[in-house]
Amino acid sequence: MKFLDLAKQRYSVRSYLQKKVEKNKLNLILEAGNVAPTGGNKQPYSIVVVKSDSGLECIKKAANIHNAPLAIVVCGKSSDAWVRSHDDKNLAETDATIVTDHMMLEATELNLGSLWVCNFNPAILRTELSIPEYLEPLHILAIGYSDETPLAPNRHKKTRKSLSQDIFYESFES
Repeated sequence: MKFLDLAKQRYSVRSYLQKKVEKNKLNLILEAGNVAPTGGNKQPYSIVVVKSDSGLECIKKAANIHNAPLAIVVCGKSSDAWVRSHDDKNLAETDATIVTDHMMLEATELNLGSLWVCNFNPAILRTELSIPEYLEPLHILAIGYSDETPLAPNRHKKTRKSLSQDIFYESFES
């Protein structure tokens, strides 16, 4: 599938079949995250894969994952991240975001649904998953087989801003 078609096919799934994600598909999703680019190739992230019923119940204490049968928690490690020298911008969160996006798109390629969950209680997640203090839980990616009718790939023409609204050439004054 062409990349743009894949990107247009992805949508946020909020209803999942109670069918487990196969190990080979999970491995491909994790590999997609592993090859994601990071600043200076520092790879300042750690991932917690949660697929057991008891583990998913722990996640549900911190976030609504809409009964997905798989949750991937992406954590950033600021002390390992590349830092831009001009303004001390630490890229741990940016890098973790790119990793999450790669995994989400691979899930789509594998005909799995996903939901990028950012609204969660990090303190509860940290406690329930024994996340060490040097890691910051940044994203939860809920994954599974969708129990929804897929959204039309051409929906973006109606739901997204036009390119002309936010694209500038050469400078903002053009």
